Amino acid sequence: MEIKNTATRYGLIAILFHWIMAIWVISLVVMGLYMVYGSHNAIHTMISGWHKEWGLLILAFITARLIWRLKNITPSLDFLPSIERLAARGAQWMFYILLFTMPISGWLMKSAEGRLPSFFGLFVMPPLLKPNEHLSEQLFTVHQWLSYTLIATFVLHVTGALKHQFINKDGILKRMWYPN
Repeated sequence: MEIKNTATRYGLIAILFHWIMAIWVISLVVMGLYMVYGSHNAIHTMISGWHKEWGLLILAFITARLIWRLKNITPSLDFLPSIERLAARGAQWMFYILLFTMPISGWLMKSAEGRLPSFFGLFVMPPLLKPNEHLSEQLFTVHQWLSYTLIATFVLHVTGALKHQFINKDGILKRMWYPN
């Protein structure tokens, strides 16, 4: 079992980063949708707290994941047509951008609301902005559109992976499913 990536496969660390982040991000999106469209009750308050805490933790996790990616070889996509290669790499980098900007936009939004998020009850995050209701509303819109962009990127990513698995049958999904 390879720990690091090779020229043709992802290693165990990259695979764990990928699937942990996938489950984590899906969970946060579901929580976020519930926060916007669900009933405001005790469950809403609990989910809202989890969403903020786990969203902040993603910021640290995505940083570690990016460092791992930059220090390891990325398996080649040379066998793909150039447009598909561009789409695949574009989606991968879009995930990195979104998974950095979404937690930061949420933290900025909460700072502008004057309601700073707690980090699992250990400490309160420092303010990034002075309270400003109008800015908070604008940041909510930014955070919301970033989430829609994340959902669209996710759908394209999964669609591409399934296309390669069931139509092309080229084994590309297998490279991220389990290490050698």
